[in-house]
Amino acid sequence: MTKWVYSFGDGAAEGEAAMKNLLGGKGANLAEMCNLDLPVPPGFTITTEVCGHYFEHGEKYPDALKSQVDEALQNVSAIAGAEFGGGDNPLLVSVRSGSRASMPGMMDTVLNLGLNDVTVEALAKLSGDRRFAYDSYRRFIQMYSDVVLGVSHDHFEDILESFKEDNDYSLDTDLSADDWVQVVADFKERVEEESDAPFPQNPNEQLWGAIGAVFSSWMNRRAITYRRLQNIPESWGTAVNIQAMVFGNMGDTSATGVAFTRNPSTGENEFFGEFLVNAQGEDVVAGIRTPQNITEQARLEAESDMPSLESLMPEVFSSLTSIYEKLEAHYRDMQDIEFTVQDSKLWMLQTRTGKRTTRAALRIAVDMVEEGLLTPEEAVMRIEPESLDQLLHPTLDPDAPRKLLTTGLPASPGAAVGEIVFDPDTAEQMKSQGKDVILVRIETSPEDIHGMHAAAGILTSRGGMTSHAAVVARGMGRPCVSGAGALRIDYAKKTLTVMGTTLNAGDVITLDGSAGQVLVGKVAMRQPELSGDFAKLMQWADGARRLGVRANADTPADAKVAREFGAEGIGLCRTEHMFFDNERIVAVREMILASDEAGRRTAIAKLLPMQRDDFTGIFEIMEGLPVTVRLLDPPLHEFLPKTDEDVAAVADVMNIGVEELRARAESLHEFNPMLGHRGCRLAITYPEITEMQARAILEASADVSARTGQSISPEIMIPLVTSKIEFDFLAGRIRKVAAEIEAERNIKLDYTIGTMIELPRACLKADEIAESAEFFSFGTNDLTQTCFGISRDDAGTFLTEYVEKGLLPIDPFIAIDQEGVGELMKIGVERGQKTRPDIKLGICGEHAGEPQSIHFCNEIGLDYVSCSPYRVPIARLAAAQATVIEKG
Repeated sequence: MTKWVYSFGDGAAEGEAAMKNLLGGKGANLAEMCNLDLPVPPGFTITTEVCGHYFEHGEKYPDALKSQVDEALQNVSAIAGAEFGGGDNPLLVSVRSGSRASMPGMMDTVLNLGLNDVTVEALAKLSGDRRFAYDSYRRFIQMYSDVVLGVSHDHFEDILESFKEDNDYSLDTDLSADDWVQVVADFKERVEEESDAPFPQNPNEQLWGAIGAVFSSWMNRRAITYRRLQNIPESWGTAVNIQAMVFGNMGDTSATGVAFTRNPSTGENEFFGEFLVNAQGEDVVAGIRTPQNITEQARLEAESDMPSLESLMPEVFSSLTSIYEKLEAHYRDMQDIEFTVQDSKLWMLQTRTGKRTTRAALRIAVDMVEEGLLTPEEAVMRIEPESLDQLLHPTLDPDAPRKLLTTGLPASPGAAVGEIVFDPDTAEQMKSQGKDVILVRIETSPEDIHGMHAAAGILTSRGGMTSHAAVVARGMGRPCVSGAGALRIDYAKKTLTVMGTTLNAGDVITLDGSAGQVLVGKVAMRQPELSGDFAKLMQWADGARRLGVRANADTPADAKVAREFGAEGIGLCRTEHMFFDNERIVAVREMILASDEAGRRTAIAKLLPMQRDDFTGIFEIMEGLPVTVRLLDPPLHEFLPKTDEDVAAVADVMNIGVEELRARAESLHEFNPMLGHRGCRLAITYPEITEMQARAILEASADVSARTGQSISPEIMIPLVTSKIEFDFLAGRIRKVAAEIEAERNIKLDYTIGTMIELPRACLKADEIAESAEFFSFGTNDLTQTCFGISRDDAGTFLTEYVEKGLLPIDPFIAIDQEGVGELMKIGVERGQKTRPDIKLGICGEHAGEPQSIHFCNEIGLDYVSCSPYRVPIARLAAAQATVIEKG
């Protein structure tokens, strides 16, 4: 019989940390903490396999599940000494999700399950605190109704706020036991009004309703959005964890908190967290009450007048410190822990690898190597390559003038400038229009996830350093200022007000997430400085990787940035981008529109010195590193004059009439230019263009070599070939030009000629092409287009739906389609190497900076990847990780 349920508690567990895929991260870690003999309330985990079964069988459970749940529930009752559903000591449980990947706040949770009109009185009698019992009951009704019954929590917030106003209360803690009894009655009445049924009183009915809701939440909008943003497969599913409740809201000797074993913003080795006295867990992360600091040092730094856990409950703090040290040493990583103190006894509710900023991740990885917890290769594997993008963008210039609006907590570091928006949908809409926005909320919730991703930064008036906004922002790399309590936000009017200053939606503000400052207007930025922990980790990465990493760079400025980010050469220099300069475009158009070869050569003569200067600048900056120059590739229509003014300017230079010029331009029109007269086809029709470019490249390399004494060996790349005969036609022209230069200057040039493999036929005929070509560079943008028969420029209208509906795992223009495009690449590699074993192999499409694709390139034996300059560090790290994984 399949085992669907795994129990834990009383210092033993049926699971362990290694069973994360089956038990989810939360369930596996609860089991592991039990195995470590830590104080964990007893419970059990329903596996992720049940989630798969649930959705595959029309939201039905496996036949044996109910009996296994009943048995596990009896085990929890025995350990806890309580009875589920009744008795003098009623067992109450929490029901929580738990995917193998951390998805904070994206799925549903129910606390205090098992309470009803009878058990609440038993709980009141047992605890001797009627107020606590009814406070717990109202929380359960609100949470269960929202999650399971579909009655929005807003209904209950309105009832509670109205009750507090009517009785002149300001805080929830002001309500007495009798007050909560009345609120519970009002809550139940509203549930019946909204759902046409009374609130369920049967604890077993409550339990199965909550289990179904948690499984169903795997497919809610926010979970789907988060999975898409984090590349988490839908097939993983979630587990469900049922655990005996412990109560942080039993009075002043009880509390609940969230903590990190190191600072998740900076990576500093300091215990970091927040707690609330007389509260339950959701109060801390929801941001409804401003939490207190755990350590006395943090309290002093925050200038808080609320006591720390260290001073308020010293014995609990000492136990918590010992446990966090034990957990970090065991997992060898920074942990995010949740705990509850019930009547001065500490209970651990969760541990997981903590979300952190990239800067913190780098510091933690480097520090742990120095502390002997990790090896350099393990440290390299700890950093998500894509996350390095956070470090490659500007920060606020410390010398720039600032107009301070207000301050809050520095919840997630970095700087952001944007227009104020007050709702997540508007944030997403404006982002799609190319605008930078700051999402301003009283507090964020998981439903805001799409807007938080779209925003450049996040600002909240409520919440602490462990609130939803702070945790999610750090994970996404978004600057965030939380708990800016002086802000008064009016969603209806779309305004925020601070001390008499009012700003409206659309006004520009700047966030300094590192300092917790909100600034009026746009503040100047400065470029990032990549040193310290980043430099050390990248040194380890470079020592580990096999793949070379080059950059795509078309100008000396691009080449300079590429070198600064550690590029080992240029894998793609696109010559056409040089032609769009205002001083050159007229000569380019003159060349294109000339009616004969003589006219084209006249125009080309003007372009030669310009191109030579371009290559000279690039070769000088690269200082002998390899540079691959692609000959002119795009269709001619991209260069044609569009406006009457441009047409007249070209006609004047060519000394012909405007109408004659228009007729010539019209003759170049193509119905499908991306599959038309471009690449090597253009060069075959107009070989004089190739001759000019070859001369510019080779003369520049000779000039720089003579001036610097360095060996400059350009790699000249012919685009869009489909056959050896095409390649030979143009390679012969290039070699002829090279011979002329060698004779003119009495020198010996060092250069190679290769091709872009970007069409399916080129992959299939790679063995023949390699007889002449000295290197291949896979152009996976065009190879993907022609393999799928999809225009990249038009694919956005439907490929998203393919991914959302599970027809494709990921957009093939983002990551290499390994089954189709990747198979063509393998064929090209194998056949090319069969003919020329030492052929140099690279990739220069957009995929060359995408980690999954880099792993594939390493797997099939490419020599290098070439990506945009700002993705070079990402590629270096991904290439290192590919090598470490390959070694096993």
